[in-house]
Amino acid sequence: MSEKSHLIITDNIPPSASDRPAAPLIAVSGLNHWVHTSEGRLDILTAVNLGINSGETVAVVGASGSGKSTLLGLLAGLDVASEGEVAVDGIALGALDEDGRAEIRRRLIGFVFQSFQLIPTLTALENTMLPLELAGRASARAEAATMLSRVGLQHRLNHYPRQLSGGEQQRVALARAFATEPKILFADEPTGNLDRKTGHSIIELLFELNSEKNTTLVLVTHDEALATRCQRVIRLDSGRIVND
Repeated sequence: MSEKSHLIITDNIPPSASDRPAAPLIAVSGLNHWVHTSEGRLDILTAVNLGINSGETVAVVGASGSGKSTLLGLLAGLDVASEGEVAVDGIALGALDEDGRAEIRRRLIGFVFQSFQLIPTLTALENTMLPLELAGRASARAEAATMLSRVGLQHRLNHYPRQLSGGEQQRVALARAFATEPKILFADEPTGNLDRKTGHSIIELLFELNSEKNTTLVLVTHDEALATRCQRVIRLDSGRIVND
């Protein structure tokens, strides 16, 4: 075999897996979502395409009604898009039933909501233990207590949500969200129900925990100052991405 032919053969060998760019942790392609109302079809998201890489911090901003929370729900598999595909860690969510999507959320995803979403009949410790128990962690109680200590609530373990301030409830929500060390954290207006000073302390804690755990953060907010804390800002207008 000549040297020339040897070079041709070598050049046609595909790159090894280690040489290829890593696929996005979250990949969205041709996403459209609508609902039907008494006045006809209402388009909420139109032609959304984006990729979010592992470890990125991303803010989704836009006016009320721009589709921010709807997009977050689709990325998390809480709903299924009318058209297009959302893939998380290489798994197409649209191909799964609700049980399958719930399993993806259990394994990969944590949530922080504006309204905290704590279970009122469970203590702070029990709320934080819940995802750990669902994950089958034998040391759920100890791990939950450690996380609550990390967010400054070691003296509130046995308090119920009604006995906690708004800021303390959101700290419990952060402890619960990070307890299982998810690959992705979705936060929907996490300071929306808090005063400015409390909200600032919660955001500082959120970014500290996110850095410690190397979590991919997708944050929906109307707060432009908060959005600039993220590496990327995706702006929605009437259901379309107008800037990324």
